[in-house]
Amino acid sequence: FSYDAQPAHGLEISEFLNNDIANTIKQYPDKFIGLATVPMQDTALAIQELKRAMSLGFKGVQIGSNINNINLGDERFDAFWKVAEELNAAILVHPWQMMGKEQMTKYWLPWLVGMPAEISRAICSMIFSGVFEPYPNLKVCFAHGGGSFLPTISRIEHGWECRPDLVAIDNEFNPKKYLGK
Repeated sequence: FSYDAQPAHGLEISEFLNNDIANTIKQYPDKFIGLATVPMQDTALAIQELKRAMSLGFKGVQIGSNINNINLGDERFDAFWKVAEELNAAILVHPWQMMGKEQMTKYWLPWLVGMPAEISRAICSMIFSGVFEPYPNLKVCFAHGGGSFLPTISRIEHGWECRPDLVAIDNEFNPKKYLGK
């Protein structure tokens, strides 16, 4: 994703990769569809590249589960979600910068434990912050079957019910409302 790059450099990398993917799609339209990459570390540049990518025939974008450790539910991404919905762009969220990786150095634990938790973090961040309410037609798919979100949804719902003062502060709706969407 190159989110650690300076925003202008992230845009340059995104343009380079997206141009290459667009050429591949153009050469083999019966074999490939495309998801672009965008420099999410700068929302305005991410929107600019999303618009360009969609005009090239991409179906959407793939983004990380967090942007430089900023959760996807952060309000700084609201304008991006709005434009993605307007353009009918699909969004694939993939684990990135898995939390706790430094404490899981053995046994491939970052991939076995961190990755599923990271996807659940992204889903919960977007649900609890209310991202899906103003953008009900936003198309988001979470990689790896939603990670540990589905196996822990009852626990997540329980937290929403018993500690609304901590969990339901930005979104009044039960997290289970979003299952199947």
